[in-house]
Amino acid sequence: MKQGILAVVVTHNRCELLTRCLDFLLRQSKPPEEIVVINNGSTDKTVEMLGQRGIRCVTQENVGSAGGWHRGIEIAMQEGFDAVWLMDDDGYPDEHALELLSQKLAPGMACVSSTVLCEDEKTRLVFPLPLLSTDGIPVLFSSRRKIFTLEQAEKEASEDLYPFAHFFNGALILVAAARAAGNVERDFFIFGDELDYLYRLRRIGKVFTVLSAHHYHPDVTQRPLNDMKVYYYIKNTFILNRRYLDLVPVRNFLTVVAALFRVGRRNGWTESFHYLLGRNRRVLWQAVGRGLQGRIAKDFNG
Repeated sequence: MKQGILAVVVTHNRCELLTRCLDFLLRQSKPPEEIVVINNGSTDKTVEMLGQRGIRCVTQENVGSAGGWHRGIEIAMQEGFDAVWLMDDDGYPDEHALELLSQKLAPGMACVSSTVLCEDEKTRLVFPLPLLSTDGIPVLFSSRRKIFTLEQAEKEASEDLYPFAHFFNGALILVAAARAAGNVERDFFIFGDELDYLYRLRRIGKVFTVLSAHHYHPDVTQRPLNDMKVYYYIKNTFILNRRYLDLVPVRNFLTVVAALFRVGRRNGWTESFHYLLGRNRRVLWQAVGRGLQGRIAKDFNG
């Protein structure tokens, strides 16, 4: 049985970005006891690169991010690690990130996660943090619903800790908490698995973002969206709304609006119309229907 921290990186066909991530993992001021890369069916030079560097690689079919996290947490459980540090291949941790996270992981906590900052604008959050109600869920009716910068987050936080986190970009999870909560649900496939696991872990212990622990990530706001991503975003968000949040019909409506807005900004506003009433409407309405039914599955069929 092993002790200490297992660092897990999930990858798919991003060898160059994975190499950068590993470089920063290997220069941590507090290094993890072991690194394992979960390779979701890469067809580029990923396996060759990992072999040359002597880094442990577990290759499986492309079962999406959810399947990757499930496998990494499973390994940490089976091999007896104390904690598992999870991250995607396109981001990378600050050199002191794991040391700072480890210092903050106190009794009563299930997970502490890094603050995810834009790699080209290191004061801006890549994924805005939600303002929370007294029940700890994202507020819906407020003049300000999101925190967009590190400075804003620091004003809202208490002792460097904010009581919400965006998995999986530097999330340090106690294996004991993962055992109690159960593993990541693989059928979420590529969206929603991170929020589902956040809410499940919060039933076991406290979950925080550590504002002084930084994880750098590309700006995702300009990445084009394809039919599959739109489908799983809408369907899985509907499922999460019903599982964990209040005012579900309102949140579902806003989910569709948000999806159309994201498509418009990234793909062009004509594409938003096509998802609503044009050639892509089947994708949107299937996502809505299956989301209302609560169908968690890898079921996108184009």
